[in-house]
Amino acid sequence: MFKTILDQTVSLCKETGLLIKTAIIEAKKSGSQAYSLKSFNQLVTEYDIAAEKRLTTGLAEIFPQAGFLTEEKTVDQTEKEFLWVIDPIDGTTNFVRGIPVFCISVALVYNHYPQVGVIYELNQDEIFAACKDGGATLNGKSISVSDNTELKSSLLATGFPYYDYDRINGYIDALKLFLQLTQGVRRLGSAAADLAYVACGRFDGFFEYGLSPWDVAAGILLIEEAGGKVSDFKNEDNALYGSEIIAANQPIHEIMLGIIKEAGL
Repeated sequence: MFKTILDQTVSLCKETGLLIKTAIIEAKKSGSQAYSLKSFNQLVTEYDIAAEKRLTTGLAEIFPQAGFLTEEKTVDQTEKEFLWVIDPIDGTTNFVRGIPVFCISVALVYNHYPQVGVIYELNQDEIFAACKDGGATLNGKSISVSDNTELKSSLLATGFPYYDYDRINGYIDALKLFLQLTQGVRRLGSAAADLAYVACGRFDGFFEYGLSPWDVAAGILLIEEAGGKVSDFKNEDNALYGSEIIAANQPIHEIMLGIIKEAGL
């Protein structure tokens, strides 16, 4: 069942991607991108809204038993055992500024565990897809997390806090340690892209706090199906709703967890 749902979700994400790509062309012609501020440092465009509406309409047809948990809340947020968890444009600030890193992220979650996940990185035309116990793919080809076992040869990714600064000191302390102990730390501005890149081995690990379920739901499944490990900062299975995440291959995850604990994050 989930494989069929995955295939249909991939097709819908591609279709929705065309809508967003058309918006990019229009914005380039006009020389500007209209947006509004939902809350401090959180932008939304008319294309986020339009893309989410297209996704929710299509997903309701693909699997009507599921409720919805979506970033822009264009439909009723009904709690059910199956939930479509959706971010129509993850990386909206990048989208507005013309920085080419942003994604559609869609997951079907059953009782808090992702069963289907799709991340579509539009600028590279890359579809990352996974279903539970079915492995993970990039444009139809099997992917896996990196086999790196040492932090000194690792490239990590993170996301900077942009509204929750209560833990900023611990975050900076962790970042200082990672900067000194790795090949580098990247900040792309899209948690979905970061997680997809861990799943295919481009990054060895990713950490961030202040996240929402729609930022991570699809990426969690991708990494687990690609052989990696995902947890919160306490090494508990609460990354989906816990607002914090460590995602990496197995050995790097363990090392990152120790450093994050050392930093008091």
